[in-house]
Amino acid sequence: MDADAKKIALRMIPYGLYVLTAEGKDGKVTASTVNWVTQSAFQPPLVVVGVKADSGAHAIIKESKTFALNILGKDQKGQAFTFFKALEREGNTIGGEPFRKGTLGAPILEKAPAFVECQLVDTIEKGDHSIFVGEVKDAGVAAQPSGRPDDLTLTLRDLGDKVFYGG
Repeated sequence: MDADAKKIALRMIPYGLYVLTAEGKDGKVTASTVNWVTQSAFQPPLVVVGVKADSGAHAIIKESKTFALNILGKDQKGQAFTFFKALEREGNTIGGEPFRKGTLGAPILEKAPAFVECQLVDTIEKGDHSIFVGEVKDAGVAAQPSGRPDDLTLTLRDLGDKVFYGG
């Protein structure tokens, strides 16, 4: 296989940007920018997210069995970069972003245009990332979109010509 062709082909898959959040039983909060996300079923509503196996988020999600995907808007490039690195909880903020507890206990970023909160229903551990399958148990939208909902979503390409993940 041509390694460069593989990298380029995999980078042609479009990605939205999300802040994955979870809270452990000890109150430790994790928040990470992720982009390997998709809806995988309508009934029940399921989403899947790829999470680096050696990350703090991975351990907390496995323990808590819940997570939230906070969908970033086009005007939230700064937040995407903020959550590329590990951060500590400061009261009810992380990375300077205020959050509240969702119905399942996962942190919901108050400034996110939308969120889904999920109950972990399956985990597939292969390679350097695990796939978490979550059943959507709650969802919220800050404001009703006037056009296509996905037009509001920040995408990886919105971060610039030199920002890639995958390949």
